[in-house]
Amino acid sequence: MSKRPIFYDTETTGLSAERDRIIEIAAYDPLNGSSFVKLVNPGCPIPPDATAIHKISNAMVADAPGFAKVAEEFIQFCDGEVILIAHNNDTFDLHFLRNEFARNNLLMPSWKFLDSLKWARKYRPDLPRHTLQYLREMYGIAANNAHRALDDVVVLHQIFTLMTGDLSIVQIMELMEQQRQQELTTMPFGKHQGKPLSTLPKDYVTWLGSSGALDKAENKELRTQLEKLLKEAAFQKN
Repeated sequence: MSKRPIFYDTETTGLSAERDRIIEIAAYDPLNGSSFVKLVNPGCPIPPDATAIHKISNAMVADAPGFAKVAEEFIQFCDGEVILIAHNNDTFDLHFLRNEFARNNLLMPSWKFLDSLKWARKYRPDLPRHTLQYLREMYGIAANNAHRALDDVVVLHQIFTLMTGDLSIVQIMELMEQQRQQELTTMPFGKHQGKPLSTLPKDYVTWLGSSGALDKAENKELRTQLEKLLKEAAFQKN
């Protein structure tokens, strides 16, 4: 079975995947022309500042099912060999999904994921910003109900299609894998961004470890590489 892309988005009670909860999940399957959108009862109050952004109130989710039920339906929608695409997936949506599945003692399917924000930053470095709404304006896509999951998913599909042209999803994934491999040899952020890992000052690497930056899920592979180099004593001495 060939891989097919599914664009998805989540709305949450806050920004912490450990403390906050998903309150809406939406997805769009462009090959089948089908969509999925469900509100989720988080089992806790939605903070007013979060409601101010996505307009989802406590009353709206009061009679909604919990995540376990919604996850069952979402898994059915994402049946087969799919690649889930979200904007800022690697540092936001994916972490919320993983935590919700774990919190509900559910096994998350072995889906492939792609972060469209990373694609935009890599292949549109000429742009000053890469937020979904900025890209929407830049590509001349009509305004939508920003920060509601299904609206954002539909806009993301339009933007990603324009950004990737006639590339297949397999080709896109291969290019992203090449980028990931390149990032594993250079520092991806901070004051030493872009420098080969082996040239980093040893005290900087030590500081990264003590600061907690390497404990984040998105930096797991970076930590592995740095620990490997540390054993080899490949860093610069200060």
